[in-house]
Amino acid sequence: MFNFEFNAFSIIQILLQAIIVLFSLTVHEVAHGYAAYKLGDPTARNFGRLTLNPLKHLDPMGAICMLLFRFGWAKPVPINTRYFKKPKRDMALSAAAGPLSNLIMALIAYIISAYIWYFNESGGYHFGWTLYGELIIRTSAGTWLYLLNYFFDTFFILNISLAVFNLIPIPPLDGSRVLYVLLPDHAYFGVMKYERHIQIALFVCLWLGLLDGVLNTVVNAFEMLFRFVTHLLPLL
Repeated sequence: MFNFEFNAFSIIQILLQAIIVLFSLTVHEVAHGYAAYKLGDPTARNFGRLTLNPLKHLDPMGAICMLLFRFGWAKPVPINTRYFKKPKRDMALSAAAGPLSNLIMALIAYIISAYIWYFNESGGYHFGWTLYGELIIRTSAGTWLYLLNYFFDTFFILNISLAVFNLIPIPPLDGSRVLYVLLPDHAYFGVMKYERHIQIALFVCLWLGLLDGVLNTVVNAFEMLFRFVTHLLPLL
């Protein structure tokens, strides 16, 4: 029997979460830049943003928000709409590429986690939490299954949250770029004049948890959709 102190396992959790956050934010931003590049805008490539090096994309405040609140952002990829044939449409497509990449990664992680649970039950492995906060895992195989399941489950939650949060139509989030397609230019740039004030209001809402209800409802809706898709797969 393997006994892990809760505090020790918390360190593992934090490390895994940090790795997931860095990877997810990086892929998110590369997806923006690559979509823009394919639509004719080389700006992200010229600035060295088409790279999986997380240091090129990291926004410290956005990463901290990801770890604390499950919702955050990275340093926005520079996009120059003058390169686009249809600026509004191509801006929306470039903006949507980031959240779409997170939805795809979340679905893959959800499917892997479901298979891990399946093999855990069919293989007779058991893991869980005791009343006193100690992690009890029986057999070394069960240990690895638990850690793998925790990793992919956390990967799913953080990526689905990142996708949903970034679709909110306020700066600096991707939804504000999608909003550019829907509003007349004068209205859009009128809103953007207050970008700094809107960002401060966003931080306050995150801190107070005012957005939790709406965001969690959308996240849960995606989880139900993913569960339906996963049940169509063999064995599950």
